[in-house]
Formats: sequence, C-alpha cells, structure tokens
Amino acid sequence: MKTLALNDFLDTAQKGAVILDTRTTEQFKEGFIPGSIHVPAGAKQFEEWVTAVLEKEIPVLLIAADDAAGTETRLSRMGYTVAGTLNGGYESFKNAGGTPDMIIDVEADELMMDIPFDEHLIVMDVRKPIEFAEGHLKDAVNLPLTDMNDPLRISAIEEKDNLYLHCGGGTRSVIAASVLKRQGIHNLRNVAGGWKKIKEEPRAEIVKEPGLLN
Repeated sequence: MKTLALNDFLDTAQKGAVILDTRTTEQFKEGFIPGSIHVPAGAKQFEEWVTAVLEKEIPVLLIAADDAAGTETRLSRMGYTVAGTLNGGYESFKNAGGTPDMIIDVEADELMMDIPFDEHLIVMDVRKPIEFAEGHLKDAVNLPLTDMNDPLRISAIEEKDNLYLHCGGGTRSVIAASVLKRQGIHNLRNVAGGWKKIKEEPRAEIVKEPGLLN
C-alpha cells in the first residue's frame, strides 16, 4: 500500500485523481477535503455505491478511518487503481490547517417548514426508481445515485435552486451530496434520517406511482 504525504496526495488529486473518503458518514459530514467523494467502507452496499459514482478509468486516492489496506484490496478487486492513501488520514489535512468542506444536515420537520415558503426549494430523492414509486414527496425530483454523474441531469440544476437531498436512511444522500459538490454544486442540504423520517411527518404530502412498479 502506497502512503502519500499530504502535499503529494493533494498534488496527485490536482492532476486528476479522485479522493475517496471511506470514513463513517457522520465523520465525513463534519469535515472533508474539498472535492472528495464519500462512500463508507462499513456499508454493506460499498461495492454497489462505489461503482455508481466512480469511473474505473480515474485513479483513486484513499482516505480511510482504519483498515486502509483492506479497503484498497476491495477497490483493486473491483477494477480500480489506488494511487495512494493519505498518511495520517483526514487528521493530517486538518492538522495542517487545511480548509475543509462539510455537509449541512436538516431535520425532516425543518424540510416540511421550508417547503411552503421557499419557491426555489427542490427535494431531490436519490433512491432507486422503484423506491421512489412506492412513495415519495409531492413534486420531488428522482435523481438516483447511478445518474449522479449524468451531465444532462446535472445541467438542469440552476444556481437559484436550493437542493434538499434525501435517500432511504441518510447515507446515499451524503454520497450524492459529495458528488454534486465535486461538480461545483454547493447549495444543498442533507435531510437527516432520509425517507424513514420524512414519511413520519404529519405535513408530508406523499405520492405513490404504482404504474412505475409494473
């Protein structure tokens, strides 16, 4: 496993490698190197989610909370080239005075309060189409994780849009937020707890589309 000092790590990223931060979702939300893509190594769907958001042609730079070697092995088996891992992990960036990015959470009840008063608010549901069809918020836009790098879908997002991202439980939406931020879209919030919390809200207008399930 090749470990890189911070300057070499950031220099390699500048040259086109993508930073994959595999710490826990809670750790990632609190602060990360700008431009990093997040997929937690502890997730059961790690392989599925990595494949959804990372192209195999682009070298990967790894930030891991622990077992960086094990994560590198998993990525290599999936066909990714790991260019190196950050010596000292995210803490080395933080301790060097780097300016982190972060993901801002909102609660489901805050989303319900904001919807009637913000004409630029867009609820972006990043679940799979079948999950969306089984029940979603009225007027929500379905942009599954697998489409998050689709230039056509992303070009439809305007500067004035206030994006509120959610998934089923709160992990995929943070992955999606990291992908959007890497593409320069920062006007976004993550709905903590995702659909599990939203559907418990009395004010939630839920729409089902059974036709999409056939």
